[in-house]
Amino acid sequence: MNALYSPSVAAMYPKGFDTAVEVGPGLTGGLCGRFRPGHFRGVTTVVAKLLNAVRPDEAFFGRKDAQQAVVIRRMALDLDFMVRITVVPTVREKDGLAMSSRNACLSPAERRSAPVIRRALLAGRKLALSGRGRAGTGAVKAAVRRVLAGEPAVRVQYLDLVDADMLTPLAKSKGKVLLAVAAYMGRTRLIDNVVFRIRRGR
Repeated sequence: MNALYSPSVAAMYPKGFDTAVEVGPGLTGGLCGRFRPGHFRGVTTVVAKLLNAVRPDEAFFGRKDAQQAVVIRRMALDLDFMVRITVVPTVREKDGLAMSSRNACLSPAERRSAPVIRRALLAGRKLALSGRGRAGTGAVKAAVRRVLAGEPAVRVQYLDLVDADMLTPLAKSKGKVLLAVAAYMGRTRLIDNVVFRIRRGR
């Protein structure tokens, strides 16, 4: 059986609504959280309400929003939600651009340039994996920026290499790594990332 639960804004936030769910700054303060104050507070509140209303056995979140997935998993664990949080691979266009409703806001020229974000991340991953992580985080970020610099329309908001589970900065490329970027193509903000594992750092 298929069912759709689609409450209105008024139903989700009725008059007098005054409660919020918030995960601490260790997971929400970096990456997108640095530039979007209060964003994850809103995310965890609405997701908590939806999980309580529907009570699913399993909930699926996309890898593209990697920080969001980590934050929601932490919330579900800390608050004893009886749900399995499953992260699914990012769905992409044929040219590699991560699918997003924001892609519709790109001009034709910006849309042609946007796949550079994916190419840049793959270049960083390739370097990080070469020599089992001996490249170091600075070199990996530099490799990503070199590819992005080939598209003048791209303006990087952040580029981070962090532990994929804890979102803590890495001193060197080692373990399960999240290489994430947020960049503007004109006025449109796009995010993407790659997750990979390095067995041994330098």
